[in-house]
Amino acid sequence: MIILDTHIWLWWVNQDTEFLKLSWLETIEQADQVGVSAISLFEVAWLEQHGRIKLPCEQNEWFEKALSGSNISLIPLTPQIATLAVSLTDYHSDPQDRIIIATVIACNAKIISVDKKFPFYVELTNKLIR
Repeated sequence: MIILDTHIWLWWVNQDTEFLKLSWLETIEQADQVGVSAISLFEVAWLEQHGRIKLPCEQNEWFEKALSGSNISLIPLTPQIATLAVSLTDYHSDPQDRIIIATVIACNAKIISVDKKFPFYVELTNKLIR
């Protein structure tokens, strides 16, 4: 399974090829399963609400397209993921990113991300695609 960090998910769904590497596109297309953490929905809504992104359509419509319309699996926040997220080393203070990292670990998945703090996590060794 490949998990997309929130910005990668946004860029991929919106077909923003300015920011997406060709190797990422190939990895996503070849993956058996692609998913996003449920916290990414909150993050997208928050980013739009605070004017940091502009979605090409209404949020609910975008979420529909970004999930079932693109065969992206929504990975729920579980007790295991919550426990892992709070026990991670404090390289990252952003709770959303900590939940995404914990989701990768709990699912034994790989993640595509540009987050500069993700490489500090030894738990993401051989899981982080940059």
